[in-house]
Amino acid sequence: MNLANRLTFMRVILAPVFFIIYLIPRFFPSLSAENTGWIVPALWIIFIASEITDYFDGLAARKLSMASDFGKLFDPFADTLMQITCFLCFIIDGIFPAWAAILLLLLIYREFAVLFIRNLMLKNGVTFAARMSGKIKTVTCIIAAGVTLLAVSLERLAIYDHILSYVKITALIIFAASVLLAIISFFEYLLIYKKTVKNDD
Repeated sequence: MNLANRLTFMRVILAPVFFIIYLIPRFFPSLSAENTGWIVPALWIIFIASEITDYFDGLAARKLSMASDFGKLFDPFADTLMQITCFLCFIIDGIFPAWAAILLLLLIYREFAVLFIRNLMLKNGVTFAARMSGKIKTVTCIIAAGVTLLAVSLERLAIYDHILSYVKITALIIFAASVLLAIISFFEYLLIYKKTVKNDD
C-alpha cells in the first residue's frame, strides 16, 4: 500500500462518510436548520477532498513511479464508489427525479460489466487500466456531481431560489450525458478485450 494507493483508499473512506452526512436531515428530521447548517460546507469539503486525492494519487503514481497493477484497478473503483454514492444521495433526496434511478442503474451495470472484463483480462495476464473514454466519463460524472451539489446547497441554504430549477435541470442533463459516455466507453473496453483475446488465440 504505497502513497498513491493510500490516497485512493481515502476516497473509499470518504464515500460512506459523504452518504451518512448527506442524509442526516432524513435520519433526524427533528433537527432544526441551525443544527444542520454545517452539513453543506462539510459535503463540499468531502467532495473537494475526494477530487484532490484523485488528482494526487495519479500524480504520485506517475511522478514517483508508484504505478502498480493494483492501483490501476483500485483507482477507478474508488472513483466509481464516490460517484455512485453522490448520485444515490441526490435521488434519495429528490434533487433528481425518481426516474433518474434508471440512469444510476445503467451506470452501476456498466461498472460491474467493466469490472468483469478487467477480471477476464487479468486471467490473460493483462492489467486493464482506465482508457481515455473512461476518464472522460469520470470527469463528466464529477462535473454532474458538482453541479448537483450546488443545487443541494442552494436548496438547503434557501438562497437564489429563482435559479434553483435551472441548476437542477443542468445537473440532470450532465448526469444523463455522463451515463451515455459510460455506455459508449463500455463498448470500447469490450472491443479492446475482444482484440486482446483474438491476438492471444
